[in-house]
Amino acid sequence: MTITSGKVPTTTEAAPVPPSDRTAARKAVWAALVGSSLESFDFYVFAYFSAIFAPALFFPDLDPGAALLGSFGVFAVAFLIRPIGAIIFGNIGDRIGRKRTLLITITIMGLATGAIGLLPDFASIGLAAPLLLTVLRLVQGLSLGGEWGGGILIAVEHAEPKRRGLYAALPQLGSPVGTILTGALLLFLTTVIPGDQMLAWGWRIPFLVAFPLLAVSLYLRLAIDETPVFKTLLVTDRRERVPVLSAFRKYPVAIVVAVGAALLGIGSYSLMNTYTVGYGVSVLGFSPSDLFTATLIGSLLQLVTIPLFGAWANRIGSARVVLIGAIGTLVIAFPMYYLLQFATFPILVGTMIVGGILPTLAWAGLGGLMADIFGGPVRYSALSIAYAVAAALSGLVPFATQGLANATDAAWWHPGVVLAILSLITLVSALVAARWKRPVDEVN
Repeated sequence: MTITSGKVPTTTEAAPVPPSDRTAARKAVWAALVGSSLESFDFYVFAYFSAIFAPALFFPDLDPGAALLGSFGVFAVAFLIRPIGAIIFGNIGDRIGRKRTLLITITIMGLATGAIGLLPDFASIGLAAPLLLTVLRLVQGLSLGGEWGGGILIAVEHAEPKRRGLYAALPQLGSPVGTILTGALLLFLTTVIPGDQMLAWGWRIPFLVAFPLLAVSLYLRLAIDETPVFKTLLVTDRRERVPVLSAFRKYPVAIVVAVGAALLGIGSYSLMNTYTVGYGVSVLGFSPSDLFTATLIGSLLQLVTIPLFGAWANRIGSARVVLIGAIGTLVIAFPMYYLLQFATFPILVGTMIVGGILPTLAWAGLGGLMADIFGGPVRYSALSIAYAVAAALSGLVPFATQGLANATDAAWWHPGVVLAILSLITLVSALVAARWKRPVDEVN
């Protein structure tokens, strides 16, 4: 059975678009990768910050549990505002182009992240501190709404069809690269800077690093060409007047499927690299340096597995790669968190490796899955909206898991429940997407 979005394309509606040459395609992938690395770096810096430093710095008048919830709430607002950013920048990306839109989003993201490193804390300006932190986090969220979809399209729409699975996976390397940069930097800082000084001023350094990273990202993105798909839309005058509205009209079912397919890949990172960090310190008794090291090891492994999974997607299809990842994660969800209760460093490292590889299958195949089910004129809008909605839901994962921990007295199985639910939703969505057949370069 073939599943479509409600409109069956005909051969006259499909417009094959020739890919870029290999050199231009590789440049596009590098630009997408560096941009996604900056996005991930900014994300993980704030994730660690919200789990370890923000409660004491910005919510010192609350008890520890409430302060952590407040911190995770600020972390979550960027995800909640992200769909609005997706609507704004997705619509812009389908109207003015992928490249120009990505230059805007990465600039906003880098400036907002660096500004957090300059922000006074609660002791200096009182309630204005968490309010300003929330505002900057909202700005981050708006820019993030248009960043991921554009990065995927810059890579995918330059690639030849038989390599789209790999090219869609390579920008996803930005997540482990961002984790590695963040973890290595924080590990170094916590080693050379005493804990009281880290709380006083050292926490600012990772945020300020966003400024030079932004300069590198802009340099690479200015050097790439617009994608062949968008050039074809311009030449044939087939852009939608309001792409975001057309995306909802043409692809309502596909958007729901894409949201579900994205939940595990995004939500597992929120669970493992945000909630589990705070949980590991406050409940299991690990040191922050142990957690940074374990996360770093797991991320280094992803530098190998993501390209391999992308190459696999070339052979079996991106949706099937996502499906296999969801099944595997569901199987290991509870055993992984049970073993973590023994609180040894080797078990922690093993948890980060196993708990990283299987959801990484879902993460590596996600961009290709989405690009395959949406047409060119609304592809930026559709990808951005679906990913942003999934990210908004995933941003609540640390908050919801902390609430479940409070309700169950931190029972060992409570994070496994969350991971299993994410896996089941993605499993069902990937099953549907695997049966979805559309021309990948349809531009009508």
